Amino acid sequence: MLTLDGVEAAYGPSRVLHGISLGAREGEVVSLLGRNGAGKSTTLKAVMGLVDVTGGSIRLDGRELRGQATHEIARLGVGWVPEDRRIFSDLSVEENLLVGGGNAGGRSVARVYEHFPALGRMARRRGGSLSGGEQQMLTVARTLMGSPRFLLLDEPSEGLAPVIVQALGQQIAALKREGLTIVLSEQNLKFAARLADRAYIIEKGQIRWDGPMARLMEDEAVRRAYLTV
Repeated sequence: MLTLDGVEAAYGPSRVLHGISLGAREGEVVSLLGRNGAGKSTTLKAVMGLVDVTGGSIRLDGRELRGQATHEIARLGVGWVPEDRRIFSDLSVEENLLVGGGNAGGRSVARVYEHFPALGRMARRRGGSLSGGEQQMLTVARTLMGSPRFLLLDEPSEGLAPVIVQALGQQIAALKREGLTIVLSEQNLKFAARLADRAYIIEKGQIRWDGPMARLMEDEAVRRAYLTV
């Protein structure tokens, strides 16, 4: 189980998270919802040790992650898919995947292609030549090469065409069926609702609402208060 308890985080002198507490149990999808700048991405970066965590606790199966280096957190089974994708544009699709696998003996390229068959057909293409949707699939697939048990997805549907969003959602749902625990930061409520078991709404670096996703979809007042622009 991944748990955050009273987490505070800052970029230099600017405090961004103000006591975030949440949890993701094994095999479930948890969605972090909120408007732009609410603190969703910073929450994921706090888990990965990519932002200055100034207070609180972050634990994975009872083990404290706060203060550990990002590569150590990854080795413990946490994979992060960043919002800006960060593929290696000069490397081929397959080379990008091999970089993601490192030397840790994670998933095979062939197994990742089973989840993303379109990438298998583009194995020799340069990463920089892919469309936005194809790059997003490659970023998720590259992270899977490390065989994470917990997957942090930061705004995976942002800027993608509806047909690509639907395909990506199907692939994430397949990963959920395999038992992967997923924390999904999203602004696209419909996308998140198709995948998530539970949701947390973040506003100004604080949790304002949490509960089953089905209950959120029934509560128009909460959605209007915290999620509409």
